[in-house]
Amino acid sequence: MIDERQPKHYALTLLPYPSGDLHIGHWYAMTPSDARARYMRMKGFNVLFPIGFDAFGLPAENAAIKNNIHPKIWTFANIERMRGQLRSMGAMFDWEREAISADPSYYKWTQWFFKKLIEMGLAYRKMSAVDFCPNCNTTLAREQVWGDDRHCERCGTPVIKKDLEQWFFKTTDYAEELLDFSEIDWPERVKTMQTNWIGKSTGADVIFHTEMGHPIEIFTTRPDTLWGATFMVLAPEHPLVDEITTPEQADTVLTYREQAERLTDIDRETADREKTGVFTGAYAINPVNQARIPIWIADYVLMSYGSGAIMAVPAHDERDFEFAKKFGLEIIEVIRAPGRTDEDGPLEEAYVSKTEGVLVNSGQFSGTPASEAVQMVTDWLAEQGLGEAAVNYRLRDWLISRQRYWGAPIPVVYCPEHGAVPVPDEDLPVELPEDVEFTPTGESPLKFHEGFLHTTCPICGEPALRETDTMDTFMCSSWYQYRYLSPDYDGGPFDPVEGDYWLPVDQYTGGVEHATMHLIYTRFFTKAMREMGLVDFDEPMLRLYNQGMVLGEDGEKMSKSRGNVVAPDALVQEYGADTVRTYLMFFAKWDQGGPWNYGGIKGPYRLLNDVWDLALTAYEPGQEEAQATRSLRRKTHQTIRKVGEDLETFSFNTAVAAIMELRNSLTDAKRKQNVSQAAWDEGIDNLLLLLAPIAPHITEELWAQRGRPYSIHQQPWPEWDAEIAKEDAITLVVQVNGKVRDKIGVEAGLPDETLREIALSSEKIQHWLEGKEPRKVIVVKGRLVNIVK
Repeated sequence: MIDERQPKHYALTLLPYPSGDLHIGHWYAMTPSDARARYMRMKGFNVLFPIGFDAFGLPAENAAIKNNIHPKIWTFANIERMRGQLRSMGAMFDWEREAISADPSYYKWTQWFFKKLIEMGLAYRKMSAVDFCPNCNTTLAREQVWGDDRHCERCGTPVIKKDLEQWFFKTTDYAEELLDFSEIDWPERVKTMQTNWIGKSTGADVIFHTEMGHPIEIFTTRPDTLWGATFMVLAPEHPLVDEITTPEQADTVLTYREQAERLTDIDRETADREKTGVFTGAYAINPVNQARIPIWIADYVLMSYGSGAIMAVPAHDERDFEFAKKFGLEIIEVIRAPGRTDEDGPLEEAYVSKTEGVLVNSGQFSGTPASEAVQMVTDWLAEQGLGEAAVNYRLRDWLISRQRYWGAPIPVVYCPEHGAVPVPDEDLPVELPEDVEFTPTGESPLKFHEGFLHTTCPICGEPALRETDTMDTFMCSSWYQYRYLSPDYDGGPFDPVEGDYWLPVDQYTGGVEHATMHLIYTRFFTKAMREMGLVDFDEPMLRLYNQGMVLGEDGEKMSKSRGNVVAPDALVQEYGADTVRTYLMFFAKWDQGGPWNYGGIKGPYRLLNDVWDLALTAYEPGQEEAQATRSLRRKTHQTIRKVGEDLETFSFNTAVAAIMELRNSLTDAKRKQNVSQAAWDEGIDNLLLLLAPIAPHITEELWAQRGRPYSIHQQPWPEWDAEIAKEDAITLVVQVNGKVRDKIGVEAGLPDETLREIALSSEKIQHWLEGKEPRKVIVVKGRLVNIVK
């Protein structure tokens, strides 16, 4: 039982995928996270540090096809192997709370959440394009599309886009709230990445019309440039293309659309890629000046952003300028840069400033300062009924349908009478059938499993078909931190009593590569759970730290093909888990990572051997020297302060370095035998306590052998005494015009004014001042004086 009078600390590290072997990256993420959790326990917190497995996913399905083994067998065998590897870390994982996303008792609640999102209007179904192999007759995941030519990994056939009915979650409903980071302490890099991914833009929605009367709504951040719109561009997949393309242009447009289908959105948006496009043969009318402008299609316009249509203003947009120059389209300057005149000739590049210059060739707005024009034109558009102020986001709704077997089944059946009907709660979970056959094409066997596919409608009882898509695995990992609280609880996704105590997560650790997917999805999920009444907070994890990456010795990303993979099991066998843990926390700044160095591991190995020898030494003081005792006690208390500060901020490398310095001081005291027994014991005990979160096995053993109370990990974190830690003297560095000109030994803790006087009275400094009064004297942190002549 936990003592709920103590503060709680929910520490969470990103759950692993059961690939079969833990690599050194897992150790680098998890063991420092474990050290931090152990430190918090010693600080007096009730600490929860659970573990589980993100067990659904495509690799298991690929293994099934390649090795003729069922994904469940492959996955759970890997989990069993990885459990042993995880235990070898010596982490304080709470194994009783283990959760596995592929277990029916887990994905029952994943399905329940799906149903709740339908009830809330946050889940819906619509047509959407997927990558499709026409030879294998199956949809492909991103990982299965290879090469610049985008071919199927299995058969090499060029991949095409195909529209399918798929399920989405309305993440866009929370776009504005997802931009608010005021309640979380997350790295600036992650917040910036999420902000850019959400991509909020302010501007105006404006309605153009084709000559045939078709409305085309566009969103623009630059309504002030409307008079410079000389053509329009539609995304190749825009539904209007079929209606407006003239017979003369039909073949050209069709060929171009087929080419565009083979490109990813990332390829299409690449800024330095040469612009391509074709004319549809149709024209639109610019609503502000009635100009007749051609309508093109081009792959740099995406259906996934805005309306899939843009007004093109080549004079004031770099992409439009490049496009217009290539295809000989008109360029009309409507914002005149400061200092530019009519005599300067045509623009040589787009002028993109929103704040400098004045409007020209813009009807009644000509002469308006650019800095005022956006708001003025937006207001005028609204008055004229031509448009209105608008906010747009790059964030898209979350596509969660996957045409795969090894995932949580979507709990919906399709009835000829009632359409899409959610499966009742009492029939959850909708379990994956195990007696399935995988085909070489990779098609989901759920599509052909008669027992799974055919069911009855929950409303009318008539024959119905079950949804054969499964859910994106990010669905499972969006709420796993809640299931950890009570993995065997069957009254809901988690026990509310446990939730009241432990939630939300206090500290999360994981890679920055998850910034724009998992970390957005789990934030969305928590906000939706708040609306469901399941939680009463807004954010899933209050604090986040990202680890860097361990590279191979060659400085490259580890891969089997490069032969630079570091196997942690072999290292544990040779050096022991504590040495591997200590080296991983020492060799680099944790948030940056760096190249592995097999030679470097010997330093932490020596440290632990030295600690063993020191802790078991029967110290016999000789002639005690008061200054030596004072010096050792000072180093002990300075180290307590330093290691505590560093573990608070995940600065493990400097924490280990400080422990090494204390080891050196104790080694010196042992050799000279000139400190008191009390100072020695204080130093050794605190050395073990400070090292305990980092190297838990050896410190537990040494603590016991020294006859101290069980367990070292249940001891309070040591307190440091400011008076004992205070330096007796410091070296005052004195600079003249930024160059060091003297170093002076002075008493520690002197006020800045006294340090100023000492520096100016130095004979060396007087020599460099040449009898002149200094213009400025700056005292920095009580250790440095900089004099400006």
